Amino acid sequence: MNRIIKENLWLPVLLGLFCGTGGAAESVVYEGKSGPGVGKHIVFLSGDEEYRSEECLPQLAKILATRHGFKCTVLFAVNPTDGTIDPNFNRNLPGAEALDSADAIVMSLRFREWPDAQMKHFVDAYLAGKPMIALRTSTHAFNYPKNSTSPYAKFSFNSSVWPGGFGKQVLGETWVAHHGEHRKEATRGVIEATAVADPILRGVTDLFGDTDVYTANPTKDAKILVRGEVLTGMKPTDPPVQGKKNEPMQPVVWTRLYANENGKTNKILCTTMGAATDLQNEGLRRLLVNGVYWGVGLEVPEKADVNYVGPYKPTMYGFNGFIKGTKPDTYAPAGEGR
Repeated sequence: MNRIIKENLWLPVLLGLFCGTGGAAESVVYEGKSGPGVGKHIVFLSGDEEYRSEECLPQLAKILATRHGFKCTVLFAVNPTDGTIDPNFNRNLPGAEALDSADAIVMSLRFREWPDAQMKHFVDAYLAGKPMIALRTSTHAFNYPKNSTSPYAKFSFNSSVWPGGFGKQVLGETWVAHHGEHRKEATRGVIEATAVADPILRGVTDLFGDTDVYTANPTKDAKILVRGEVLTGMKPTDPPVQGKKNEPMQPVVWTRLYANENGKTNKILCTTMGAATDLQNEGLRRLLVNGVYWGVGLEVPEKADVNYVGPYKPTMYGFNGFIKGTKPDTYAPAGEGR
């Protein structure tokens, strides 16, 4: 592809197409009307090739808006050539300026390399000390080539300049390996004995995900909330695997307070669970909703309402398994979609 063609391809991105500018919507906003979250803005960043964040984050956003009153903006990986959601296109996050007014960020990303103008909004939000709730592959959210000249290349999951990049340095872990067998051994969450009184676990009585446990060794300052018991199959009733895989069990949920280089402190909640199918578990939905309350400094409810808003039938995870041709306004509030 020659330079002129490449620059023309990026023209829509550089012009910053965004919801409400006259073209097709490239983000979705759910306005909370009543509840403790009124006046707080949560921005959701979707963009992973495998775990269907483009499906789970709109549902989580609707729960937080409808059940709890938060204003929720969901951003997507949009292919600028046709305006469709394309998680394989890792170089576009239209609407990134919504991060400027975010009170907290919920992210489910994998190997992104956004244009510097978009990435700057994310980095500025991070440096401002905004709370971050990070799901599944967000431990390896960014991936820049070794010869990258971007000022944000150090955020790459395999950075040697900032060892482990954003994942290790900020969230507490980067990509290591699959610990359970992928698509064969599911995860049962086991609450850490020292964390039972943590407000993020309030009302959480069970945790299950049909994704596998990741190998994870969070930084020493992390507070482990939940460990992942590797199961012999893909159902919550399956027994645990016997032997070394569960001796010890790997951390799957942790928090930390990270003092960033701008002198601000980011509240971090990280979980290696979080595929769209995992979100079918009530316990995980409640943990994430509680995490948002914790992040923005609100009292966590005794038992947060996490009932679905509208139907939720997530697509099974897997590469190239996303629903082709879907546009962001598919997820628009009732009456606003095209």
